[in-house]
Amino acid sequence: MSFRLILASASLLTLAACGAPEPAPAPPPEAAAPRPLLTAAQIEAGLPRPDLRPSTPPTEGAPTPAYAPDPGMVRLQILLDRSRFSPGVIDGLGGENTRQAIAAWRKANDLGEDGGADAALLQALAAADAGPVMAQYTLTAADIAGPFSPPPGDDLAETARAGTNFTSALERLAERFHVTEALLQGLNPGVDFRRAGQTLVVPAVDDTPLTGVARIVIDKTERSARAFDEAGTLLAFYPATIGSSERPAPSGTVTVVGVANEPDYTYDPERVSYDRGDERIVVPAGPNNPVGTVWIDLSRDTYGIHGSPDPSKIGKTASNGCVRLTNWDAEQLAAGVRPGVVVRFI
Repeated sequence: MSFRLILASASLLTLAACGAPEPAPAPPPEAAAPRPLLTAAQIEAGLPRPDLRPSTPPTEGAPTPAYAPDPGMVRLQILLDRSRFSPGVIDGLGGENTRQAIAAWRKANDLGEDGGADAALLQALAAADAGPVMAQYTLTAADIAGPFSPPPGDDLAETARAGTNFTSALERLAERFHVTEALLQGLNPGVDFRRAGQTLVVPAVDDTPLTGVARIVIDKTERSARAFDEAGTLLAFYPATIGSSERPAPSGTVTVVGVANEPDYTYDPERVSYDRGDERIVVPAGPNNPVGTVWIDLSRDTYGIHGSPDPSKIGKTASNGCVRLTNWDAEQLAAGVRPGVVVRFI
């Protein structure tokens, strides 16, 4: 027997003793991509459900209901926002701000104020604005760049020290596209908002500023602000937070004195009537400043129309006497006013 045959026989004996070699393990299956709450196609074709009602907070002790935005409501809110009849923040749930925007749009377009979010309304809105309501956006290095600040709290001095920048890239993008953070994440599951280069699905909003505002009407009961031109045509409707029972907004007529973009906020106990201590505090400019990104100064001392660090609370909480809008609505309105524009509180 040759040496080569002996080696071959030894190999066979070894294999027989040790067993056949194990096959290479199969690669693990790829994880399924997370599914969005809604797709762009669903929203583009959506009609609000007839039974859709404003969301209500759960009773104490009850489980929090799952977030379930309606595609037709998202579409409707985007179309209202682009028509300058603002629903406030776009959340896909509807609510009082959306209901009031619908009523104002219907009245302005001779459709009657009593109808709801039906197919006829959407057809009329879409006829006036036929563009897609959804778009794609690629995250940039500027979007994810800081500095970011912690969420503002009730302690003004601490807010002044910590800063009033956005808390994250997610908050910055949600505000840019007039949408809640929850809906933006729901449209883009699995996206890391801290990494540039990713493609997002976003509302196709329009930030074109107003022009030619001659008169503003602040309705304290309805909690709204309306902007009119010289001919009395309604240019825009915005939900608003307007004063409180302890610190009501003014009554009667005042005028616009000027506009300050990116204002700081000064608490001066010698000039304001609400109590936040005896120390004068200057909070630096930033989107989460107490007056947001813009201040429209009024001829009544310490009163103005301004933005907000929390768009989801517009029309749902109180203010210290001023008129508070979302930052994007306040910026749009501010671009169209000039000193002397009449502001009437009713």
